[in-house]
Amino acid sequence: MIITANELKTKGISFVEKILKKYREAYISVRGKPKFVILPIEEYEKLKEAELEKIIKEAEEDYKAGRIIKETAEEHIKRLGI
Repeated sequence: MIITANELKTKGISFVEKILKKYREAYISVRGKPKFVILPIEEYEKLKEAELEKIIKEAEEDYKAGRIIKETAEEHIKRLGI
């Protein structure tokens, strides 16, 4: 479902809540182009959890493949140029 920025401005959050009861997500369009996505917090948390699981899996694969660097915190900061 696409909501225009003007609809959001004039109809408010109650309009968004009504839309989200019917649809899983809503897009906010600005000047005719989708710009933002609104999700119920539960959906957002599922996405964040899936993202974290993917990052952990990638880190485990890197570790198993030996794509790691062992260094002190000071060495790490120096390598990053901080």
